[in-house]
Amino acid sequence: MVGPYAHPVENHSVPHSTPRTAAFFDLDKTVIAKSSTLAFSKSFYQGGLINRRAVLRTAYAQFVFLAGGADHDQMERMREYLSSLCRGWDVAQVREIVAETLHRLIDPIIYDEAASLIEEHHAAGRDVVIVSTSGAEVVEPIGELLGADRVVATRMVVGEDGCFTGEVEYYAYGPTKAKAVRELAESEGYDLERCYAYSDSVTDIPMLEAVGHAFAVNPDRALRREAVARGWPVLSFNRPVPLKQRLPALSLPPRPVLAAFAAAGAAAATAGLVWYASRRRTTAKRLAHIARI
Repeated sequence: MVGPYAHPVENHSVPHSTPRTAAFFDLDKTVIAKSSTLAFSKSFYQGGLINRRAVLRTAYAQFVFLAGGADHDQMERMREYLSSLCRGWDVAQVREIVAETLHRLIDPIIYDEAASLIEEHHAAGRDVVIVSTSGAEVVEPIGELLGADRVVATRMVVGEDGCFTGEVEYYAYGPTKAKAVRELAESEGYDLERCYAYSDSVTDIPMLEAVGHAFAVNPDRALRREAVARGWPVLSFNRPVPLKQRLPALSLPPRPVLAAFAAAGAAAATAGLVWYASRRRTTAKRLAHIARI
């Protein structure tokens, strides 16, 4: 993205004369097994941000999301509900709650297959970009945990009192995701024909169309039909494995993360885990496909 949403990155693994490439990942049900935003509902309740009724409502929304994905109308209703719900929340408190519960809530639901793909793309010299409709306060720390190079996420308006106003400043959804991908390609020099994109939702077709190598991951019915019609590979991720189980005795320095919406002073203490993880469950077909590019 451009303007205030871009942090330039020097790609040391690829010669300057070689066109740079990236892999763009949707987050929910593509990299992690649940909705990232709704996963924190109980923690927000314990922190006094929401009441019990809101917890039950978000639990139902999580069920609907996991059962069959969310179409455009459902996503719009969810956006409106979450926007009104977070009105008046103290942003610093939200960041604190996410930081304190990130490993407990998110680490166990990261797909092992997705983590391996992230490793492979990094090993091939590609940037990894998380592109998510969830809020930046949630997505940025998850991006750091995964070792992502950039994050594109929804941003809410923050008032002078440091609280959310309930208004949306930037909504990373549908065509807006594709626009962000194209703007990043222009600013960072990515060759989109050689880039990759992964998503579970039909609403992300514009993003998938923007790259030369599109993959449907755990797709909803509509995206599965489109993938079959367009010849896009369909991947099934079904093994959420905590990073600490992938690296039971490994302690290594972190891989730095430059998120598109990174908060000042954000720590990257665990960002290097995925970068140094030993590969597992990698199919020969996927390795051969990546090696050809």
